[in-house]
Amino acid sequence: WDETHFGKMGSYYINRTFFFDVHPPLGKMLIGLAGYLSGYDGTFPFQKPGDRYEQHNYMGMRGVRLYGLFCAFLGSCLVPFAYLTVLELSKSLPAALLTAFILIFDTGCITLSQYILLDPILMFFLMGAVLSMVKCNSCVDRPFSASWWFWLSLTGVNLAGAMGVKFVGLFVVLLVGLNTIYDLWDLLGNLSLSLVTFGKHLLARVLCLILLPLALYMAMFAVHFTVLNKSGPGDGFFSSSFQSQLIGNNLHNVSIPE
Repeated sequence: WDETHFGKMGSYYINRTFFFDVHPPLGKMLIGLAGYLSGYDGTFPFQKPGDRYEQHNYMGMRGVRLYGLFCAFLGSCLVPFAYLTVLELSKSLPAALLTAFILIFDTGCITLSQYILLDPILMFFLMGAVLSMVKCNSCVDRPFSASWWFWLSLTGVNLAGAMGVKFVGLFVVLLVGLNTIYDLWDLLGNLSLSLVTFGKHLLARVLCLILLPLALYMAMFAVHFTVLNKSGPGDGFFSSSFQSQLIGNNLHNVSIPE
């Protein structure tokens, strides 16, 4: 059912047609990009659930074809993400394998991952953020090493990705935030660390877990507004001044007082 929404929004990006949606733009932009790279021309109307795609090349967005590798590929990544997370936390191979098999045979996960939906994209970034956080925690004995910086930065990237797909990504931001507070509190209580070293730890987390995600989140909207430069169904949600910048709008290139 939701393919009629998110598939249509992918078409809007391919056709550069401006629209408005309650969710942030990253998921729909990635769907549009997957469709564009796999040969979809953005012409299917997505009018109602169950309409036949006929000759339209929609499979790249779902990710069934090798060169599409999108929704189905991101959904399949949840299995190794869960396996690695549990293995890192428990150090138990049977526990990690059990977790992986539970996800492999989960009907809901399989179903969500085979259609043009935001859910597999969101879950990819959510579980990616948790895995990155757990991996960063495992580097506690070698702070500021290359691997420590990599996992900390990747956590920030995944936080931006989760927030950029749906606002429920805030829950993983909360999880990582609580983990970071606990980590900093533990460091503050370590009397062998100087305040300068603690300050470095604090600045590293501000840089990677706050500033980096915010910069990436704003960059998504910069790309969104740059790509969607033609008049479309979302014009009316914005000011006359903004509408004058959209090609095809009645106000295009009209001088509008601030």
